[in-house]
Amino acid sequence: MRDHGGDLDRAKARFGEGDWLDLSTGINAVPYPLPELPPHAWTALPTRAEITALEAVARTSYRAGDDTDCVALAGAQAAIQLVPRLGTGREARVVGPTYNEHAGALTAQGWSVTQVADVDGLKGAQLGVVVNPNNPDGRFWAPEELMDLAQDVGLLVVDESFADPAPEYSILPFLDSAPEGALILVLRSFGKFYGLAGMRLGFALGPTALVGEMRRLAGPWAVNGPAIATGCTALADGDWQAETIARLSRDAVRMDALAEAAGWSPVGGTVLFRTYETGDALAAQERLARALIWTRVFPYSTGWLRLGLPGTEADWTHLEAALKG
Repeated sequence: MRDHGGDLDRAKARFGEGDWLDLSTGINAVPYPLPELPPHAWTALPTRAEITALEAVARTSYRAGDDTDCVALAGAQAAIQLVPRLGTGREARVVGPTYNEHAGALTAQGWSVTQVADVDGLKGAQLGVVVNPNNPDGRFWAPEELMDLAQDVGLLVVDESFADPAPEYSILPFLDSAPEGALILVLRSFGKFYGLAGMRLGFALGPTALVGEMRRLAGPWAVNGPAIATGCTALADGDWQAETIARLSRDAVRMDALAEAAGWSPVGGTVLFRTYETGDALAAQERLARALIWTRVFPYSTGWLRLGLPGTEADWTHLEAALKG
């Protein structure tokens, strides 16, 4: 099993049951308010027209151009599982350390995967993957840099799962002017920014031939009715998006101040999660876990600890007390 955040079962097995504050993921803790759902969203199979409408709203929300196609899927994870089935190559490179499902999915389907330290290491790869901004260190690359890079990669996959609060990082507005021969596929997550990870909704965007193949592989009902109805409403709600980005930006500054007071130094992150050098990540995780706060450590670093942002003032007070205790 590949390790992930959100594994509260493991926390409870070791530290006991209780009212846990789960900060082990980068999911917005103040979710989009669920709209009233039409009864047929639960009772009828999604129609092609409904799915097409959702994909159109997503293209607009993500500022994709007219020539960029979009397919709705059951989360960005579903897209990651489909990527290895595109094309005939078998040599992939992933900029890391990063979200481990990219390498995991490729390896599981017969690809040879090499981790590289920066995007320059993707040049010459049959398939290259970069998470932008990166999880967990928050590194990012300018869209123009990735556009140039795409000319030297067979297929460049850009995972923008954490780009909603930082649209300036997104390559999507530039895809229609990609250099001739460049093949770029962009993955987007709905659940992280909108705080509705249980809906399992995400998107893949890129050239029609590539996106159409993903649509064929995913099958006729890759997304469910409640996700379609909620996605159409949330993706079009510009006021909520702006207010949420402003709140998350303030909360990220607040989290950094708490970490600094605890003696931790910033590694990086986004406004959805923060990663710190603690000196001893397992000890820091255990200290917080004994206060029923769960965080994320990484097998490749003895010092890095990642925390999502609390959602309520009570949760912030809980975290502050645990860090001071």
